[in-house]
Amino acid sequence: MINVNELKFDDKGLIPAIVVDALSQKVLTLAYMNKESLTISMEKELTCFFSRSRSELWLKGETSGNYQHIVSITADCDRDALVVKVEKDGPACHLGTDSCFNDILYVSEERNEFSMDGLYELLLSRKRDLPEKSYTTYLFQKGIDKILKKVGEESTEVIIEAKANDKKATVYEIADLAYHLMVLMVEMGISTDDVRKELASRHVIDKKVKQEKMQ
Repeated sequence: MINVNELKFDDKGLIPAIVVDALSQKVLTLAYMNKESLTISMEKELTCFFSRSRSELWLKGETSGNYQHIVSITADCDRDALVVKVEKDGPACHLGTDSCFNDILYVSEERNEFSMDGLYELLLSRKRDLPEKSYTTYLFQKGIDKILKKVGEESTEVIIEAKANDKKATVYEIADLAYHLMVLMVEMGISTDDVRKELASRHVIDKKVKQEKMQ
C-alpha cells in the first residue's frame, strides 16, 4: 500500500477522483480532492471533495443525506488520479440521477454490450414515455395485476423446462422471467441497486455462518 505523500497532486494541490459504485461498477462522478479532503475521506470512510468553484471542502451527502461510504481508494500507475469505490446511500448526481454520466455521445451498434442496468434504464423510459405498439407499454398500462400474472406464468414455464432438463428452453424462459421481474421492479420503484444491496447483505451473512461452522 502507498501513502498520501506518494501521490502527485497538480499545481493547485488537487487530484482527480473517479467515484465508482462498488456493487454495480458504474461510474458515478468525477470530482477532485486535495490532501486535506483525501485525509478526511479515509478517516471518516466517506467521500470528501474539494469544490473548485467554491474553493472549499464538501462532504458528499452532508446536506442531501446521499453519503458515499468508501470501500477502497486506488491510485493509477502515475499516481496522479484516483478511483474511489463506494457504497452510496442515494443518487450521486445533484440532478437526482444515479450517476452524473447520463448523456450518451456515441454508442457502437456492433460493440455495445447488453447489461441489466441498461435494460432497467430502457424499461424506465418505456414507463415514462409509453410508446405505442410496445409490449412493455402494454404491461405498464394494464398495471400491477397483469405484471404479476406474467411473472407467475413465466415462473411456471421455467419450472416446466427445467424439470424436462431442457437447458436451451430453460435459458429462454429464465430470460422471459428476468424481463418481467424487471418490469415489476420498475412498476414498484425497486432499483437494481436495491437488489444488489440485498444480495450483498446475504453474502455477508452466509460468509459469517460459514465461518461459525468452521470454528
